[in-house]
Amino acid sequence: MRSFLSEYLLYIKSLHIIFVVCWMAALFYIVRLFIYHTEAQQKPQPDRSILSGQFEIMERRLWYVIGVPSMVITFIAGGAMLYILPGYLNAGWMHLKLLFVTGLLVYHFVCQYKMKQMAAGIYKWTSTQLRLWNELATILLFAIVFLVVVRSAINWIFGVIGIILFSLIIMSAVKIYKYFREKK
Repeated sequence: MRSFLSEYLLYIKSLHIIFVVCWMAALFYIVRLFIYHTEAQQKPQPDRSILSGQFEIMERRLWYVIGVPSMVITFIAGGAMLYILPGYLNAGWMHLKLLFVTGLLVYHFVCQYKMKQMAAGIYKWTSTQLRLWNELATILLFAIVFLVVVRSAINWIFGVIGIILFSLIIMSAVKIYKYFREKK
């Protein structure tokens, strides 16, 4: 079976990359919808009800038609690659990548929980908190891509410092955006 799959490794890798992109698009967009959904709660009726209903439909469709299937195919393709190339499981960069992927998986299920909360009329996070939450997926994506591309050549100290600085820049950008948005 492994030799059969080896012939198709590049196709499997391509599918993995394509569905990672689809999954990330869903994760980025779902949180944007959460932001708009949360902000719609400040609108007067009937606008609030109309917007909330529309956002719930959009969130559900995005999640169950794109987000969840893309995540599943990403994991199937990734698992197939690890089955074909089991030596990667001995590499330090792969351990760290899988740790970040686990973080992304937790992020995914927290988003799913938030979607269900909002559908039930529970809005615990502000739009600013959701904007910051949205950036966490970006940070995880950066970490995963750099680990996969650079692998063992990465200087871990500079990599960690870079991720921390990148995170601070993103959080500052969200705060600056909020300042100018509220100033209008």
